[in-house]
Amino acid sequence: MNILFKPTIWLKNVLSINADFLEKHGLKGLILDLDNTLSMHGSPAAEAGIEQWLSDMRKLDVKMSIVSNNTKKRVTPLAKELGLDFIAFGCKPLPFGIKKAAKNLGLPKNQLAVVGDQIFTDVMGGNISGITTILVEPFHMEDKLGFRFKRKIESAVFKRDYSKLEFK
Repeated sequence: MNILFKPTIWLKNVLSINADFLEKHGLKGLILDLDNTLSMHGSPAAEAGIEQWLSDMRKLDVKMSIVSNNTKKRVTPLAKELGLDFIAFGCKPLPFGIKKAAKNLGLPKNQLAVVGDQIFTDVMGGNISGITTILVEPFHMEDKLGFRFKRKIESAVFKRDYSKLEFK
């Protein structure tokens, strides 16, 4: 059962994904979470460095799509600004949104990765879908009670040993 909660790869943040990393893992497509992965939760803007990172990924012909559990109203403006297709209300960890994004990207599962900051949505959803999962640390830790509670539960199933973090 723990395999559902364990990411394939654990990185400092999405900016750690580069050409060498993609080649090493045979990845040609990324299914990206939005909140706390590309942007601060609820923020109308991407985190610093995201737009350049997306440009770099496009130069490498990496196919990308956002799958967010958030509403279309939240996801649409930022996805448009970033030039990314998206699926809002993705229902992660259920596989529906992730599988739809994978189909839209047109790549086999072994060339895709689900990238996100939460174990119980992004990692579980990718693992259930049979796709490589990349857990990233959020750019900023949320201080709201709900987020703190979720992170506490996550730490019970995935011990964050920072000495094992790829691309520190």
